[in-house]
Amino acid sequence: MTQIARPIPGPADAVDPAGSAVVRRRGIGRWALAALGVVNVGLAALGAVVPGLPTTVFLIIASWCFARSCPWLERRLVRNRFFGPFLRYLEPGVAMPRRAVVMSLVAMWVSIGVSSWLMLSRDVPVVAVVGAVVLGVIGTWYIVRAGRAR
Repeated sequence: MTQIARPIPGPADAVDPAGSAVVRRRGIGRWALAALGVVNVGLAALGAVVPGLPTTVFLIIASWCFARSCPWLERRLVRNRFFGPFLRYLEPGVAMPRRAVVMSLVAMWVSIGVSSWLMLSRDVPVVAVVGAVVLGVIGTWYIVRAGRAR
């Protein structure tokens, strides 16, 4: 019986934070993801002071980019004293507080309700309203699932 050998990380590879997999980005792709991550951290910093510009979304994108290009940058981002609190619930096994779950769901469904009312009052096809509600149900499932301890 033959066994499949795990690749040994080389100098151009990076091991993910858990140490379980080898990130296989090399050359320009790795640099492009790292640069995109840095740009998103900059946008998140801007979003922290500019009203209406999100912070967490840009940090999640940056974390994803860093995890696939430079895991040490992701660890640094998650441990950062300014941005770490926005990302603490992305860690495996960490549950969202019940208050955060309730506030997220209320804000999301109020937005969906107002959007649906505006779409229906402006003669937008009902399919768009149904799509918004279906996406709301999917979002609700995800938020409730993220709220439970793993």
